[in-house]
Amino acid sequence: MRVTQSAASGLDLNLLVALDVLLEESSVSRAAARLHLSEPAMSRTLGRIRKALGDPVLVRAGRTMVPTPHALAVQGEVRAVVERARALFLAGGRLDLSTLTRTFTVLANESFTAVCGAALFGRVALEAPGVRLRFLAESHIDVPALREGVADLELGMIDARSPEVRTEHLADEHMMAVARSGHPLLRGRLTARRFAAAQHLIASRRGRLEGPVDTALAGLGLTRRVVGSVGTFPTSLFVLRETDLVGLITGQAAPLAEQLGLEVFEIPLELPPLPFGMAWHPRHDADPAHAWLRDCARALMPAGAQG
Repeated sequence: MRVTQSAASGLDLNLLVALDVLLEESSVSRAAARLHLSEPAMSRTLGRIRKALGDPVLVRAGRTMVPTPHALAVQGEVRAVVERARALFLAGGRLDLSTLTRTFTVLANESFTAVCGAALFGRVALEAPGVRLRFLAESHIDVPALREGVADLELGMIDARSPEVRTEHLADEHMMAVARSGHPLLRGRLTARRFAAAQHLIASRRGRLEGPVDTALAGLGLTRRVVGSVGTFPTSLFVLRETDLVGLITGQAAPLAEQLGLEVFEIPLELPPLPFGMAWHPRHDADPAHAWLRDCARALMPAGAQG
């Protein structure tokens, strides 16, 4: 952080807490509400932060405020310092969930949020009513969201290429096929050849048009016809309901498709399991509140599917 020596000598460390909230909310009024301050007081605090950093931090963009490039660059570091301080002042690492006030940002695929989001919000409401959950959808580009402090926890098929990220395997997902009720593919014995001959739709945040199913079919000398892809899993279900396209779904998300009147069925191929897990940055290791959040995520997995 670009803090001058004169500023650092008289720096109120409470400014770090305020800066963390301001960058999370991108709003003086919402940050003031979070910190139980008046808007004028929050504006004065922002002025002190700007002076200490030598940077505007938040600038007006139309009717909203956006962080400056420097503010974005230090956001992860600020979050880490604030969370280490919280952990330090929790006596013996004990945590009173009933008084915890915190916003957790969870990066997760849409199917997980749709299936498990209600249970997670329900547990939070019972155990830690002062906690807010903010779910972010997976992006079509890979960004170091955990390292940069954009997200506190990632849930899904984890890409563990970042060596500093902690990962934990939670369950193995089973891939299945899904189509509208009465689809011709559901009549008679389903073979790999019949499956490949159908028209297929892929749900891919990166717009991919092939995957493990195509690899398995290629091993049998078969190729399926993929007519296109959509960016999100829920979108694919609504498209499948109104067409003769065939899609893919995880076993965990099957109830969502069935609620829409879709048929879920086994794929006549040997497919590898899909490892589902969670990931977080090491700066959260000693944070009791984050450890509680990880326990909540573990509890969402079916007992028989946990790894």
